[in-house]
Amino acid sequence: MQNIIVLKPYRFVPPYTSSFWMYVFRSYLPVSLRRNWGLQQIDYRGEEHLRESIAAGHGIILAPNHCRPFDPATLAMLGAHVDKPFLTMASWHLFMEGRFKRWLYRRVGAFSVYREGVDREALKTATAIIVDGRRPLVMFAEGVVSRTNDRVNPLQEGLAFIARSAAKVRARATPPSKVVIHPVFLRYFFTGDLAGTLSPVLEEIEQRLSWRPQRPLPLFQRIVKIGQGLLALKEIEYLGEARSGPLAERQADLIEKLLVPLEKEWLNGYRDPSVIERAKRLRSAIVPDMVRGNVSDEEMTRRWRQLGDSYLAQQLYCYPPDYLSEGCPPERLLETVERFEEDLTDVARVHRPLQVVIHVAPAIEVSPTRERGGAEDPVMRKVRESLDELLRKSAGER
Repeated sequence: MQNIIVLKPYRFVPPYTSSFWMYVFRSYLPVSLRRNWGLQQIDYRGEEHLRESIAAGHGIILAPNHCRPFDPATLAMLGAHVDKPFLTMASWHLFMEGRFKRWLYRRVGAFSVYREGVDREALKTATAIIVDGRRPLVMFAEGVVSRTNDRVNPLQEGLAFIARSAAKVRARATPPSKVVIHPVFLRYFFTGDLAGTLSPVLEEIEQRLSWRPQRPLPLFQRIVKIGQGLLALKEIEYLGEARSGPLAERQADLIEKLLVPLEKEWLNGYRDPSVIERAKRLRSAIVPDMVRGNVSDEEMTRRWRQLGDSYLAQQLYCYPPDYLSEGCPPERLLETVERFEEDLTDVARVHRPLQVVIHVAPAIEVSPTRERGGAEDPVMRKVRESLDELLRKSAGER
Protein backbone atom coordinates (compact mmCIF):
# COMPACT_ATOMS: atom_id res chain seq x y z
CA MET A 1 0.00 0.00 0.00
CA GLN A 2 1.41 3.37 -0.99
CA ASN A 3 1.99 5.80 1.85
CA ILE A 4 -1.00 8.06 1.24
CA ILE A 5 -2.04 8.22 4.91
CA VAL A 6 -0.06 10.37 7.34
CA LEU A 7 -0.67 9.79 11.05
CA LYS A 8 -0.04 13.39 12.05
CA PRO A 9 -2.48 16.18 12.85
CA TYR A 10 -3.31 17.91 9.59
CA ARG A 11 -1.95 21.39 9.02
CA PHE A 12 -2.87 23.27 5.89
CA VAL A 13 0.05 24.04 3.56
CA PRO A 14 -0.75 27.31 1.76
CA PRO A 15 0.39 28.15 -1.76
CA TYR A 16 3.39 30.34 -2.44
CA THR A 17 1.68 33.22 -4.21
CA SER A 18 4.67 34.76 -5.98
CA SER A 19 5.26 33.64 -9.59
CA PHE A 20 9.02 34.12 -9.25
CA TRP A 21 9.94 30.48 -8.64
CA MET A 22 7.56 29.24 -11.33
CA TYR A 23 9.42 31.32 -13.89
CA VAL A 24 12.75 30.15 -12.44
CA PHE A 25 11.80 26.47 -12.79
CA ARG A 26 10.17 26.92 -16.20
CA SER A 27 13.36 26.28 -18.16
CA TYR A 28 14.20 23.18 -16.07
CA LEU A 29 10.72 21.62 -16.28
CA PRO A 30 11.12 20.03 -19.76
CA VAL A 31 14.47 18.59 -18.67
CA SER A 32 12.91 17.14 -15.51
CA LEU A 33 10.01 15.59 -17.41
CA ARG A 34 12.37 14.04 -19.94
CA ARG A 35 14.91 12.79 -17.39
CA ASN A 36 12.57 11.62 -14.61
CA TRP A 37 9.49 10.49 -16.57
CA GLY A 38 10.62 9.87 -20.15
CA LEU A 39 8.35 12.57 -21.60
CA GLN A 40 10.03 13.67 -24.83
CA GLN A 41 7.41 15.67 -26.70
CA ILE A 42 4.44 17.89 -25.77
CA ASP A 43 1.80 19.10 -28.24
CA TYR A 44 -1.12 21.41 -27.56
CA ARG A 45 -4.68 21.47 -28.89
CA GLY A 46 -7.32 24.06 -28.07
CA GLU A 47 -5.06 26.28 -25.99
CA GLU A 48 -6.73 29.28 -27.65
CA HIS A 49 -9.81 28.57 -25.49
CA LEU A 50 -7.74 29.08 -22.35
CA ARG A 51 -6.07 32.19 -23.76
CA GLU A 52 -9.51 33.70 -24.42
CA SER A 53 -10.62 33.11 -20.81
CA ILE A 54 -7.38 34.61 -19.49
CA ALA A 55 -7.77 37.68 -21.71
CA ALA A 56 -11.39 38.11 -20.56
CA GLY A 57 -10.32 38.11 -16.90
CA HIS A 58 -12.47 35.16 -15.91
CA GLY A 59 -11.88 33.13 -12.76
CA ILE A 60 -10.54 29.90 -14.25
CA ILE A 61 -10.50 26.27 -13.13
CA LEU A 62 -8.70 23.61 -15.15
CA ALA A 63 -10.20 20.14 -14.69
CA PRO A 64 -7.82 17.53 -16.19
CA ASN A 65 -7.94 13.75 -16.19
CA HIS A 66 -5.33 12.17 -13.92
CA CYS A 67 -3.77 9.09 -15.51
CA ARG A 68 -0.08 9.52 -14.56
CA PRO A 69 1.77 10.67 -11.41
CA PHE A 70 3.52 13.52 -13.21
CA ASP A 71 0.34 15.07 -14.66
CA PRO A 72 0.78 18.24 -12.54
CA ALA A 73 4.19 18.86 -14.13
CA THR A 74 2.70 18.22 -17.57
CA LEU A 75 -0.01 20.80 -16.82
CA ALA A 76 2.67 23.25 -15.73
CA MET A 77 4.02 23.06 -19.28
CA LEU A 78 0.62 24.26 -20.50
CA GLY A 79 0.94 27.18 -18.08
CA ALA A 80 4.33 28.03 -19.55
CA HIS A 81 2.90 27.72 -23.07
CA VAL A 82 0.17 30.31 -22.39
CA ASP A 83 2.51 32.35 -20.15
CA LYS A 84 0.23 32.05 -17.12
CA PRO A 85 1.47 30.00 -14.11
CA PHE A 86 -1.13 27.80 -12.45
CA LEU A 87 -1.89 27.00 -8.82
CA THR A 88 -2.69 23.36 -8.02
CA MET A 89 -4.63 21.61 -5.27
CA ALA A 90 -2.58 18.56 -4.16
CA SER A 91 -3.04 15.80 -1.59
CA TRP A 92 -1.48 16.62 1.79
CA HIS A 93 0.55 13.43 1.95
CA LEU A 94 2.76 14.72 -0.88
CA PHE A 95 3.93 17.59 1.34
CA MET A 96 4.94 15.09 4.02
CA GLU A 97 7.57 13.40 1.85
CA GLY A 98 10.39 15.60 3.09
CA ARG A 99 11.30 19.24 3.60
CA PHE A 100 12.72 19.74 0.13
CA LYS A 101 9.63 18.38 -1.62
CA ARG A 102 7.41 20.51 0.62
CA TRP A 103 9.48 23.58 -0.27
CA LEU A 104 9.49 22.69 -3.97
CA TYR A 105 5.77 21.92 -4.27
CA ARG A 106 4.86 25.24 -2.70
CA ARG A 107 7.24 27.15 -4.98
CA VAL A 108 5.71 25.63 -8.10
CA GLY A 109 2.20 26.59 -7.01
CA ALA A 110 0.80 23.63 -5.06
CA PHE A 111 -1.21 23.82 -1.84
CA SER A 112 -2.57 21.03 0.30
CA VAL A 113 -5.97 19.44 0.62
CA TYR A 114 -6.78 16.85 3.26
CA ARG A 115 -8.63 14.02 1.51
CA GLU A 116 -9.47 12.17 4.73
CA GLY A 117 -11.81 14.88 5.99
CA VAL A 118 -13.36 18.29 5.31
CA ASP A 119 -10.57 20.80 4.66
CA ARG A 120 -12.15 24.24 5.05
CA GLU A 121 -8.81 26.04 4.61
CA ALA A 122 -8.24 24.36 1.25
CA LEU A 123 -11.79 25.15 0.13
CA LYS A 124 -11.44 28.76 1.23
CA THR A 125 -8.06 29.12 -0.48
CA ALA A 126 -9.27 27.53 -3.72
CA THR A 127 -12.30 29.81 -3.81
CA ALA A 128 -10.15 32.89 -3.15
CA ILE A 129 -7.77 31.95 -6.00
CA ILE A 130 -10.65 31.73 -8.47
CA VAL A 131 -12.25 34.95 -7.21
CA ASP A 132 -8.93 36.76 -7.49
CA GLY A 133 -8.59 35.54 -11.07
CA ARG A 134 -4.91 36.20 -11.57
CA ARG A 135 -3.93 32.54 -11.73
CA PRO A 136 -5.94 29.54 -13.02
CA LEU A 137 -6.55 26.78 -10.48
CA VAL A 138 -5.89 23.12 -11.37
CA MET A 139 -8.18 20.55 -9.74
CA PHE A 140 -7.84 16.83 -10.51
CA ALA A 141 -11.47 15.88 -10.00
CA GLU A 142 -10.92 12.12 -10.33
CA GLY A 143 -9.11 12.25 -6.99
CA VAL A 144 -6.65 9.44 -7.73
CA VAL A 145 -4.02 8.56 -10.34
CA SER A 146 -5.86 6.07 -12.54
CA ARG A 147 -3.10 4.86 -14.95
CA THR A 148 -5.94 4.32 -17.44
CA ASN A 149 -5.60 6.95 -20.15
CA ASP A 150 -8.59 5.50 -22.03
CA ARG A 151 -10.99 5.90 -19.11
CA VAL A 152 -12.19 8.77 -16.94
CA ASN A 153 -13.16 7.78 -13.40
CA PRO A 154 -16.20 9.26 -11.62
CA LEU A 155 -15.56 12.91 -10.76
CA GLN A 156 -15.73 14.31 -7.24
CA GLU A 157 -18.31 17.05 -6.82
CA GLY A 158 -16.01 19.28 -4.78
CA LEU A 159 -15.08 20.80 -8.13
CA ALA A 160 -18.61 22.14 -8.68
CA PHE A 161 -18.95 23.28 -5.05
CA ILE A 162 -15.77 25.37 -5.21
CA ALA A 163 -16.57 26.74 -8.66
CA ARG A 164 -20.08 27.78 -7.63
CA SER A 165 -18.84 29.36 -4.39
CA ALA A 166 -16.43 31.52 -6.38
CA ALA A 167 -19.10 32.31 -8.99
CA LYS A 168 -21.37 33.70 -6.27
CA VAL A 169 -18.68 36.09 -5.09
CA ARG A 170 -17.76 37.20 -8.61
CA ALA A 171 -21.42 37.72 -9.54
CA ARG A 172 -21.75 40.24 -6.66
CA ALA A 173 -18.65 42.21 -7.69
CA THR A 174 -18.78 45.57 -9.46
CA PRO A 175 -18.74 44.96 -12.34
CA PRO A 176 -19.84 41.31 -12.12
CA SER A 177 -17.51 38.72 -13.63
CA LYS A 178 -17.55 35.05 -14.54
CA VAL A 179 -16.11 31.76 -13.37
CA VAL A 180 -15.39 29.16 -16.04
CA ILE A 181 -14.11 25.58 -16.09
CA HIS A 182 -11.88 24.28 -18.86
CA PRO A 183 -11.82 20.46 -18.98
CA VAL A 184 -8.36 19.30 -20.06
CA PHE A 185 -7.49 15.86 -21.41
CA LEU A 186 -3.93 14.57 -21.30
CA ARG A 187 -3.35 11.88 -23.93
CA TYR A 188 -0.01 10.08 -23.59
CA PHE A 189 1.53 7.94 -26.33
CA PHE A 190 4.37 5.43 -26.00
CA THR A 191 6.67 5.54 -29.01
CA GLY A 192 9.35 2.99 -28.08
CA ASP A 193 9.86 -0.78 -28.14
CA LEU A 194 6.96 -2.00 -26.01
CA ALA A 195 7.98 -5.67 -25.73
CA GLY A 196 11.59 -4.73 -25.01
CA THR A 197 10.72 -2.35 -22.19
CA LEU A 198 8.03 -4.52 -20.57
CA SER A 199 9.68 -7.95 -20.74
CA PRO A 200 12.07 -7.40 -17.77
CA VAL A 201 9.16 -6.24 -15.59
CA LEU A 202 6.98 -9.19 -16.59
CA GLU A 203 9.80 -11.63 -15.92
CA GLU A 204 10.31 -10.22 -12.40
CA ILE A 205 6.58 -10.54 -11.66
CA GLU A 206 6.57 -14.12 -12.98
CA GLN A 207 9.46 -14.92 -10.64
CA ARG A 208 7.42 -13.51 -7.75
CA LEU A 209 4.66 -15.92 -8.75
CA SER A 210 7.24 -18.76 -8.85
CA TRP A 211 6.52 -19.22 -12.56
CA ARG A 212 8.93 -19.98 -15.35
CA PRO A 213 9.35 -16.94 -17.63
CA GLN A 214 6.42 -16.91 -20.05
CA ARG A 215 8.50 -15.57 -22.96
CA PRO A 216 6.93 -17.81 -25.67
CA LEU A 217 3.53 -16.15 -25.13
CA PRO A 218 2.54 -13.07 -27.15
CA LEU A 219 2.81 -9.91 -25.06
CA PHE A 220 -0.95 -9.45 -24.68
CA GLN A 221 -1.52 -13.03 -23.55
CA ARG A 222 1.42 -12.86 -21.16
CA ILE A 223 0.03 -9.74 -19.46
CA VAL A 224 -3.47 -11.20 -19.21
CA LYS A 225 -2.13 -14.43 -17.70
CA ILE A 226 -0.22 -12.49 -15.03
CA GLY A 227 -3.33 -10.44 -14.25
CA GLN A 228 -5.38 -13.62 -13.83
CA GLY A 229 -2.71 -15.09 -11.58
CA LEU A 230 -2.58 -12.01 -9.34
CA LEU A 231 -6.38 -11.88 -9.07
CA ALA A 232 -6.53 -15.59 -8.21
CA LEU A 233 -4.01 -15.10 -5.40
CA LYS A 234 -6.16 -12.35 -3.87
CA GLU A 235 -9.28 -14.51 -4.24
CA ILE A 236 -7.54 -17.33 -2.38
CA GLU A 237 -6.45 -14.88 0.34
CA TYR A 238 -9.88 -13.30 0.89
CA LEU A 239 -12.40 -15.81 -0.48
CA GLY A 240 -10.63 -19.09 0.26
CA GLU A 241 -10.32 -20.23 -3.35
CA ALA A 242 -9.70 -18.96 -6.86
CA ARG A 243 -12.99 -18.35 -8.63
CA SER A 244 -14.04 -19.01 -12.22
CA GLY A 245 -16.36 -17.04 -14.44
CA PRO A 246 -16.27 -13.63 -16.13
CA LEU A 247 -13.47 -11.38 -14.95
CA ALA A 248 -15.80 -8.43 -14.28
CA GLU A 249 -17.95 -10.49 -11.91
CA ARG A 250 -14.95 -11.90 -10.05
CA GLN A 251 -13.46 -8.45 -9.66
CA ALA A 252 -16.73 -6.94 -8.43
CA ASP A 253 -17.27 -9.80 -5.97
CA LEU A 254 -13.83 -9.34 -4.45
CA ILE A 255 -14.32 -5.57 -4.13
CA GLU A 256 -17.61 -6.13 -2.30
CA LYS A 257 -15.98 -8.73 -0.03
CA LEU A 258 -13.39 -6.13 0.93
CA LEU A 259 -15.63 -3.10 1.37
CA VAL A 260 -19.03 -4.27 2.63
CA PRO A 261 -17.87 -5.50 6.08
CA LEU A 262 -15.96 -2.27 6.61
CA GLU A 263 -18.93 -0.16 5.57
CA LYS A 264 -21.17 -2.06 7.98
CA GLU A 265 -18.75 -1.33 10.82
CA TRP A 266 -17.81 2.26 10.03
CA LEU A 267 -20.55 3.76 7.83
CA ASN A 268 -23.74 2.00 8.99
CA GLY A 269 -23.77 0.10 5.72
CA TYR A 270 -23.77 3.20 3.49
CA ARG A 271 -22.41 2.56 -0.01
CA ASP A 272 -21.52 5.32 -2.43
CA PRO A 273 -21.89 4.37 -6.13
CA SER A 274 -18.17 5.06 -6.70
CA VAL A 275 -15.60 2.59 -5.36
CA ILE A 276 -13.05 5.41 -5.07
CA GLU A 277 -15.49 7.46 -2.99
CA ARG A 278 -16.29 4.40 -0.86
CA ALA A 279 -12.60 3.96 -0.02
CA LYS A 280 -12.30 7.67 0.74
CA ARG A 281 -15.28 7.61 3.13
CA LEU A 282 -13.80 4.64 4.95
CA ARG A 283 -10.46 6.41 5.39
CA SER A 284 -12.31 9.45 6.73
CA ALA A 285 -13.99 7.25 9.36
CA ILE A 286 -11.04 5.04 10.31
CA VAL A 287 -8.11 7.47 10.39
CA PRO A 288 -9.06 10.31 12.84
CA ASP A 289 -8.69 8.30 16.07
CA MET A 290 -5.43 6.84 14.74
CA VAL A 291 -4.09 10.37 14.27
CA ARG A 292 -5.19 11.39 17.76
CA GLY A 293 -3.57 8.29 19.27
CA ASN A 294 -6.85 7.17 20.86
CA VAL A 295 -6.44 3.49 19.97
CA SER A 296 -4.44 0.62 21.41
CA ASP A 297 -1.56 -0.98 19.55
CA GLU A 298 -3.75 -3.95 18.75
CA GLU A 299 -6.50 -1.70 17.40
CA MET A 300 -3.95 0.31 15.43
CA THR A 301 -2.80 -2.89 13.73
CA ARG A 302 -6.41 -3.87 12.96
CA ARG A 303 -7.18 -0.49 11.44
CA TRP A 304 -4.07 -0.51 9.28
CA ARG A 305 -5.24 -3.88 7.97
CA GLN A 306 -8.66 -2.39 7.21
CA LEU A 307 -7.08 0.56 5.42
CA GLY A 308 -5.04 -1.88 3.38
CA ASP A 309 -8.23 -3.73 2.40
CA SER A 310 -9.97 -0.53 1.31
CA TYR A 311 -6.86 0.48 -0.65
CA LEU A 312 -6.82 -2.92 -2.37
CA ALA A 313 -10.47 -2.48 -3.36
CA GLN A 314 -9.66 0.90 -4.88
CA GLN A 315 -6.71 -0.54 -6.79
CA LEU A 316 -8.81 -3.44 -8.10
CA TYR A 317 -11.35 -0.94 -9.38
CA CYS A 318 -8.60 0.78 -11.37
CA TYR A 319 -8.22 -2.34 -13.55
CA PRO A 320 -11.22 -2.01 -15.91
CA PRO A 321 -12.17 -5.61 -16.86
CA ASP A 322 -12.60 -4.71 -20.54
CA TYR A 323 -9.47 -2.57 -20.79
CA LEU A 324 -7.27 -5.16 -22.51
CA SER A 325 -8.12 -6.92 -25.75
CA GLU A 326 -6.33 -8.27 -28.79
CA GLY A 327 -5.11 -5.32 -30.84
CA CYS A 328 -5.75 -2.73 -28.12
CA PRO A 329 -3.53 0.40 -28.08
CA PRO A 330 -0.04 -0.34 -26.75
CA GLU A 331 -0.49 2.27 -24.00
CA ARG A 332 -3.15 0.08 -22.37
CA LEU A 333 -0.66 -2.77 -22.09
CA LEU A 334 1.97 -0.39 -20.74
CA GLU A 335 -0.38 1.12 -18.15
CA THR A 336 -1.51 -2.31 -16.96
CA VAL A 337 2.04 -3.53 -16.41
CA GLU A 338 2.94 -0.27 -14.66
CA ARG A 339 0.02 -0.80 -12.32
CA PHE A 340 1.03 -4.44 -11.69
CA GLU A 341 4.49 -3.29 -10.65
CA GLU A 342 3.24 -0.36 -8.59
CA ASP A 343 0.74 -2.52 -6.72
CA LEU A 344 3.39 -5.14 -5.97
CA THR A 345 6.29 -2.82 -5.05
CA ASP A 346 4.72 0.68 -4.60
CA VAL A 347 7.00 1.94 -7.40
CA ALA A 348 6.69 1.62 -11.18
CA ARG A 349 9.79 2.08 -13.29
CA VAL A 350 9.85 4.65 -16.08
CA HIS A 351 9.29 3.50 -19.65
CA ARG A 352 10.46 5.83 -22.36
CA PRO A 353 9.93 7.58 -24.68
CA LEU A 354 6.50 9.14 -24.11
CA GLN A 355 4.79 12.00 -25.86
CA VAL A 356 1.65 13.83 -24.73
CA VAL A 357 -1.04 15.85 -26.44
CA ILE A 358 -2.76 18.34 -24.13
CA HIS A 359 -6.34 19.04 -25.22
CA VAL A 360 -8.09 22.11 -23.75
CA ALA A 361 -11.88 22.22 -24.10
CA PRO A 362 -13.96 25.39 -24.52
CA ALA A 363 -14.98 27.16 -21.32
CA ILE A 364 -17.95 25.93 -19.30
CA GLU A 365 -19.53 28.92 -17.55
CA VAL A 366 -20.48 28.28 -13.93
CA SER A 367 -23.78 29.64 -12.67
CA PRO A 368 -23.81 31.03 -9.10
CA THR A 369 -26.87 28.90 -8.38
CA ARG A 370 -27.56 25.25 -9.09
CA GLU A 371 -30.49 24.39 -11.29
CA ARG A 372 -33.18 22.45 -9.46
CA GLY A 373 -34.08 18.93 -10.39
CA GLY A 374 -31.95 15.96 -11.28
CA ALA A 375 -29.60 14.00 -9.06
CA GLU A 376 -26.47 14.95 -11.01
CA ASP A 377 -24.95 18.40 -10.66
CA PRO A 378 -25.27 20.07 -14.09
CA VAL A 379 -21.74 21.50 -13.85
CA MET A 380 -20.27 18.05 -13.21
CA ARG A 381 -22.35 16.59 -16.03
CA LYS A 382 -20.98 19.15 -18.49
CA VAL A 383 -17.40 18.59 -17.32
CA ARG A 384 -17.80 14.83 -17.62
CA GLU A 385 -19.33 15.09 -21.10
CA SER A 386 -16.52 17.38 -22.23
CA LEU A 387 -13.81 15.03 -20.90
CA ASP A 388 -15.50 12.06 -22.57
CA GLU A 389 -15.59 13.95 -25.87
CA LEU A 390 -11.90 14.88 -25.57
CA LEU A 391 -11.09 11.25 -24.75
CA ARG A 392 -12.81 10.07 -27.94
CA LYS A 393 -11.28 12.83 -30.06
CA SER A 394 -7.75 12.31 -28.76
CA ALA A 395 -7.80 8.55 -29.29
CA GLY A 396 -7.72 9.06 -33.05
CA GLU A 397 -4.52 11.10 -33.03
CA ARG A 398 -2.10 8.18 -33.02
